[in-house]
Amino acid sequence: MESQTSLVEKITLSLAACGFTWLLLQLCYTWLLKPKRLRAKLQAQGIRGPSPSCLYGNIPEMTKIQLQTRSTEIATCHLKDIKIIHDWADIVFSHIERWRNEYGPIFMYSAGCMQVLCITDPKMVKEVSTYTGLNFGKPSYLSKDRGPLLGHGILSSSGLYWVHQRKIIAPEFYIDKVKGMLNLMVESTFTMLKSWEREVEKGGGMTEIKVDDDLRRLSADIISKACFGSSYSQGEKIFTTLGVLQKTMSKSNVGVPGLRYLPTKNNREIWKLEKEIKYEIVKVVRAQSGASREKNLLQLILEAAKNNRDNDHDMPKNISPDKFIVDNCKNIYFAGHETTAISASWCLMLLAEYPVWQAQVRAEVLQICGDKVPDADMLRNMKVLTMVIQEALRLYPPVAYVVREALEDMKLKSIKIPKGINVQIVIPVLHRLPELWGPDVDHFNPVRFAKGITGACRIPQAYMPFGVGTRICVGQHFAMVELKVILALIVSRFSFSLSPAYQHSLVFRLVIEPENGIYLHVKRL
Repeated sequence: MESQTSLVEKITLSLAACGFTWLLLQLCYTWLLKPKRLRAKLQAQGIRGPSPSCLYGNIPEMTKIQLQTRSTEIATCHLKDIKIIHDWADIVFSHIERWRNEYGPIFMYSAGCMQVLCITDPKMVKEVSTYTGLNFGKPSYLSKDRGPLLGHGILSSSGLYWVHQRKIIAPEFYIDKVKGMLNLMVESTFTMLKSWEREVEKGGGMTEIKVDDDLRRLSADIISKACFGSSYSQGEKIFTTLGVLQKTMSKSNVGVPGLRYLPTKNNREIWKLEKEIKYEIVKVVRAQSGASREKNLLQLILEAAKNNRDNDHDMPKNISPDKFIVDNCKNIYFAGHETTAISASWCLMLLAEYPVWQAQVRAEVLQICGDKVPDADMLRNMKVLTMVIQEALRLYPPVAYVVREALEDMKLKSIKIPKGINVQIVIPVLHRLPELWGPDVDHFNPVRFAKGITGACRIPQAYMPFGVGTRICVGQHFAMVELKVILALIVSRFSFSLSPAYQHSLVFRLVIEPENGIYLHVKRL
């Protein structure tokens, strides 16, 4: 009996030892061998980059470069200096700029164990934009490290699952559908403008407004009504919590194995916020599930989830119908209001700084609309306003990177990209290359878009405020129409200038936003 017990103990210990050894080998492969092998394949093709450290890669060096830059450059400038710092990318993405100068327009670096091929070469960007294969998808870190914010929704999924989601969501943002949303955009904007009128009246004809906060609420109200049949007041908790989650997640690094599982203070806050968002989305879903009104996007997502439940061949095994609903709602709530609100804020900042352009936009809007509410034809004829928006998106794109992952071994031009490499295109760098845009690349000059994007940029694919290629933002038409409505209605009713309280400083918190807000002095016309 004792010998049998001893045998069982030996077998158990042997199995435990084998399991521990297997785990150790897996960690060794993930942390050391795989990254080294991927880097070696790129190095063999002449691609260079900074030497990474074990586990954290080049993250410590990135942090050091950014801190050095912030300490030597004026990160926060007074209003009088604003014109000289449209070239903010050298500060916010100083590590990219340094490595680009040292290693060339195509280089590699490591974010933890994640190997990144960084592309700032316009011709290679053009090649990426024309690649249509499903083996070039979104990086896995978006659904893992950024999972609490994005999950496996349309912004972060790949392959056939992404195709399935796009078939559901994209048609709701086609231009004909967007035209039908114009009235609700106007209605929501009027509500905000009435509150501004009351503030101006209280201020004796002029008041100071932190416009980015108001524009976030406005954009949230529009996307709520357009896609979910509710108003901002009903989804306020979702938008507020998403904003907090976005800022909290921007403090955590991606690519470090296992880091997201550790019960750190930051991770505990992320987990709590993720649960709160899921709870609030489920409340909105329940309110909509019994609705008998005209179908909105949320109801189409609910139907798709039900179909997936009945025909689970469309759904990956790790994605439940409930997760399908929550993830896509999070994606639409986040992308549908945050980036548009920030873009509108930068447009107002630039129009405030350049009153000549503000006057030109106002004259165009009043000439085309008169005392009427803008419709689709009127918006289409606003050429000056369109140029201003396009130039603002060039100088201040809300999204910093286009990112892809090679899901299989593939080739871009002459570069063989092994499976597992993350390809990164840095949008602010491409938007500021003098060889593409001319010597005035750091100046606000909407005239460059007088003949459209093809007339403004020598390689049009290098202009990518809404992404590039097959993964271009499905909501780009919605966003452009929304921006035109908001700006046209504001300039037709108010004049505005930058407040002395405004500090021009940018920060990257998953999106590029004003670090201290945008303060304007607003007058009623």
